[in-house]
Parts: sequence; structure tokens; C-alpha cells
Amino acid sequence: MPLSRQIPLLSLLLLLLGGCATVDGYKDPRDPLESYNRAMYAFNDDFDRALFKPLAEGYDKVTPKPINRGISNFFSNLDDVVVLFNDLLQLKFKQGLSDLGRISWNSTVGLLGLIDVASHMDLPKHHEDFGQTLGYWGVNSGPYLVLPFLGPSTVRDGPALVVDWQVDLLAEVESEDTRWGLIGLKAVDTRAGLLQASRVIDSASLDPYSFMRDAYLQRRQSLVHDGNPPIAEEFDPFAEEFDPLEEPVAPAETP
Repeated sequence: MPLSRQIPLLSLLLLLLGGCATVDGYKDPRDPLESYNRAMYAFNDDFDRALFKPLAEGYDKVTPKPINRGISNFFSNLDDVVVLFNDLLQLKFKQGLSDLGRISWNSTVGLLGLIDVASHMDLPKHHEDFGQTLGYWGVNSGPYLVLPFLGPSTVRDGPALVVDWQVDLLAEVESEDTRWGLIGLKAVDTRAGLLQASRVIDSASLDPYSFMRDAYLQRRQSLVHDGNPPIAEEFDPFAEEFDPLEEPVAPAETP
């Protein structure tokens, strides 16, 4: 995963270290499926620790950094096609022109995306998907949902993956062996890029499930609103605590 994508995620995870502790008996209204989600999280975590994480660590260790970066750039360039598709659906035409420029420069001068020349030409990487598009048009995220193998999602974002897959150029590869080989390589490369982030989670003295859930939901909210999410109007159980320094309000006079 490119460093530009790791830094915001790591910053968010570190920020959540101080704010993810749960109150005993508290049920998060965003997670009514918590029993199922925790079971699926445990399944995914066992699979990751037994197979996926060791595979990613081996890949990261034996692959030279320039080749590793080139592979990440290649898949990022393919992803820009999905981003452009969702730019247009969200009527973000200026951003769409920027992302079209990224695809054009990286696919030609950048040798099919192996070299990210566009980021040095004031054409930054953007992150858009169909789940964000639905959120842009006012569709609520719905309950938090952990998907098998794929991990954190929501009732809105999970099914939206099907739409993005229809636009993904990997789906157009005719040879089934080649297509699945590329999908597997992309998955391992993405997991290798998250190794540092997973170490942060493993070292956190918190409930890792709640940590991952809160990190995912906050990041999705930020992405849907382009980094400027609205202030949530939710009940704060600590907002009504008695402040001994606050002057009492005089009762209203009765007529």
C-alpha cells in the first residue's frame, strides 16, 4: 500500500487509542448485529493469523521495495478507474478530470501504473467507491457489518462492492487463472501494506473489535463527506454531568 494511504489510516488508529474504551453494558446503536459481527471478526482474525498475515509478512520480506511499490502502484492505478466512475456519479467533475489525468499519465508514462508519476504532477490520489456514492446521495450507512474474509463494512457498503466490481478492470481479465492470480496478489499486497497498522491494533490495550469498528466507521464517515463530516447529533451520556463551577439557573417565575 502506498505510504500516502498508510499515514491517514495510522493517524486515525492512533487517535482512537484514547477514545475507544467501552462502558460496561453499553450497546453501540451503530452495531445491533454485534453478536454476529464479533463471531465473524473472530473467524476472520483466526484466518488472518493462521494464513493471511504470515503470507503477507513473507511477501513483504522477500519482495524488494521498488518492486513492492510498483505492484502497489499498479493496483492503485486500476483502482483509479473505479474512483473515476464514482466521481461522475457524485457529479465531482473537477475531481473526475484530475483522476482521468492520473489514469492517463500513469498508464502511459508510468508504464501501466508501475510508476506513480501523476502524484508529482499535482494530480493527487482520491478515494471513492459506490458505498461513498450512496452516502453522497443521502443513503444512510445502516448497521455495522463484518463480512467474511473482507472484514469491516456496513449494510450499505457491503452490497455496494458488487457495483464497484463490475467497473474493476480485474473483472475484465478473460483468463480465470490470471484473474484470480491478480486478485490474490492484490489481496496479499494490500495486507502487507497494513502490517504496520495491524501492529498498532495488536499493541493497543483495548477491545480490538471495538477499536476496528470505530476506526472503520469514522474513516468511512470522513470519506463520504470528503474529510469534513458533520457533527453527529447523538446523545452524549456525559454531557449532562453536574458541573460544580457552573452557576445555577434561576427557576422561571410562575404567573
